[in-house]
Amino acid sequence: MRDLTIIGGGPTGLFALFYAGMRGASAQLIDALPELGGQLTALYPEKYIFDVAGFPRVLAKDLVKSLTEQALQFHRETGLPAHLGQRVIGLEEGDGHFVLVTETDRFPTRSVVIAAGIGAFRPRRLPQEFTGKWYGRGIHALVSTPEAYRDKHVVIVGGGDSAFDWSAQLRATARSVTLVHRSDRFRAHAATVAEVHAAAAEADGRVAIHTFHELDAIHGDEKVTGVRLRDVKSKTTRDVPADVVLPMLGYVSDLGALLEWGLNIEKDEIVVNSQMETGRPGIYAAGDITTYPGKLKLIASGFGEAATAVNQAVHWVYPEKKVAPGHSSNLAIFGQKDE
Repeated sequence: MRDLTIIGGGPTGLFALFYAGMRGASAQLIDALPELGGQLTALYPEKYIFDVAGFPRVLAKDLVKSLTEQALQFHRETGLPAHLGQRVIGLEEGDGHFVLVTETDRFPTRSVVIAAGIGAFRPRRLPQEFTGKWYGRGIHALVSTPEAYRDKHVVIVGGGDSAFDWSAQLRATARSVTLVHRSDRFRAHAATVAEVHAAAAEADGRVAIHTFHELDAIHGDEKVTGVRLRDVKSKTTRDVPADVVLPMLGYVSDLGALLEWGLNIEKDEIVVNSQMETGRPGIYAAGDITTYPGKLKLIASGFGEAATAVNQAVHWVYPEKKVAPGHSSNLAIFGQKDE
């Protein structure tokens, strides 16, 4: 049994986990993704963020690392109480507490803070049937570090920000980068598109862009050795060397079971008040999943909302505890004089 369970392992959820520890509450975190960081890890770990207080600029993956270390200080002996790869599918209530139900486990808790970003999301899969057996054996749905692809032939499928961002990032480490898209219209930042096109125009041939093409076959036995691309206009094909295929086709997200919890929801967002209350006692929300008049979907906003949600949850579980904790520089939990 925990005082507080956080749904979502992005920056807002990680800060909420730290803040719960600061308030002396027992807490745990549940996330559907296999790694902490939410969209920062899944979509753009190598991109800089410039609007987080205290950091003139910080790589998304480094911000996740710092947030994890910040939360870990209350869990040095037991390890971070983060349950990953756990998709919440139900909520039960009885005997004065909740039970969050996932596909494999049950997590009893006295209160809940939802920091699920855009909801549970997973990468869109390649539509070709023949690709199914290659997932985890050459097709990688998530990319974490460019070093994993050093000196490899990389084929990226897609035409959005992720496809172009990773094409630009991997050109420095991969042996070759081939970008494949079914049209010549891209949904990516113009500057990044121009950067990748410029790289493709260089004489070394390490970067190639094939528009109006799609995957037609994957070559290899135990591992990927190449792909066959098909021109959707001329119907001709070409073979391209490949050690790995990275589908960058966007993500499918949904609120799932949250829609059935009696929360105030409008247009797939949870409507909260100034106390981050969701409409159901004991359940609070923070971050991109919330909406209210004047809402800004920023990491910086999520941090403040996480603090509010946790303080309210702690007060709800322990009415004798004040909502406001005071200044951290005076808190005994950090070894300071509690004034």
